[in-house]
Amino acid sequence: MGGGSAVVRVLRDRTAGRCLAGVVVSGFGTSAMWLTAGIWVKSLTGSNSLAALTVFAMWAPVLAGPALGALADRMDRKVLLVRGNVVMACLLVPLVLVDSGRTVWLLFAVLVLHGASGVVLDAAESALVAGTVPASLLADFNGLRMTANEGMKLVAPLAGAGLYARFGGPAVALSSAATCALAALVFAKLPVRTTPAAGDSPRDSAPGLESAPAPAGSWRGELTAGLRRIRSSAALRPLVTAGAATMFLAGVNGAVTFAYVDEVLGRAPAYAGVLYAVQGAGSVAVGLLAGPLLRRLPERVFAAGGIALFALGVGARTVSSDAVAPAASAAIGFGLPCVLVAAMTAVQRETPDAVLGRTAATAGSLMTAPNAVALALGAGLVAVADVRVLTASAGAAGVLAAVVLAAGARRRRGAPASPRP
Repeated sequence: MGGGSAVVRVLRDRTAGRCLAGVVVSGFGTSAMWLTAGIWVKSLTGSNSLAALTVFAMWAPVLAGPALGALADRMDRKVLLVRGNVVMACLLVPLVLVDSGRTVWLLFAVLVLHGASGVVLDAAESALVAGTVPASLLADFNGLRMTANEGMKLVAPLAGAGLYARFGGPAVALSSAATCALAALVFAKLPVRTTPAAGDSPRDSAPGLESAPAPAGSWRGELTAGLRRIRSSAALRPLVTAGAATMFLAGVNGAVTFAYVDEVLGRAPAYAGVLYAVQGAGSVAVGLLAGPLLRRLPERVFAAGGIALFALGVGARTVSSDAVAPAASAAIGFGLPCVLVAAMTAVQRETPDAVLGRTAATAGSLMTAPNAVALALGAGLVAVADVRVLTASAGAAGVLAAVVLAAGARRRRGAPASPRP
């Protein structure tokens, strides 16, 4: 079954199609703001360091994923998606007051709150989708969600930069606020199914994911519920661990990109933009194919194959060749999302509803936080080590991670089935 039919399958499902529409709309505004914030701060302060901190400000709340994800288990998830997007829209409006270096603090405060809201809404969306979209469509939806996100990263920053150049930062902030408001409207129209679709296995949850109050317990216990679920699950633990390792290597790769362009390829820094575009196109492509592939392959095998392809792409950056460079970037873009899509699909399928929001947010934190750490570490390493050594080492580590994950998949298939009670 091809990627086109996967799109049709998702869009024919009213809940899946509207969830995807909400992701596209809100993702456009977020991606536009992501790039424009750095340009805005740079133009007002002249500081490269402060401009770089804008990205960190939006990423930092990911570290609080387990706590923020608990909100998605305590509240009506559809209502949370609607109100959360309205709040995000309201948060962006005060940015019209940012007009000098003295008011840049307001931009950073809004970016942190925007990032925190994004973590909560991602957890709520994952939990809502898991219970309202047929299980047979989860892989397709997650793949298309990846395609939508990566597509927005290619288009929205350019649109945001153009809007900024013509009208300034406040115009970008207001346009992003409008996309959040539109996303709230889309989610408000979301039809929530309260019973599993025919032919799909019921999940271990109460019917109807639109309202999912979590059982009372200690605050600390609630915050660690997602982590405990991942650690105790033979299906989730290896996928999330492999995702974390892969994202760490992706961070190293991202940190050495400009050094690779300069020292290995002998190109101007602007050529990195071409490579990023090719990488994004690879991610868009794999999102279309993820659903059909996951119906044919076990999740670990699909993830391991993606990690291996990503690793080969990173390792190929040791070669000084203009022909190899775009092929390596396409391999990186195609391979990297595989483990993320597989892990999130497994989380949605394997996790009881009562802790699904926290588990999804915890898995997201575990898999994305290493990327931020590796970006900082790689920035330091590239100053003291040859870029070819770093890319070769990261490539070799990626191949090892793929082999370990694939070997675990073979052992699991060969193990005798556990007796059912």
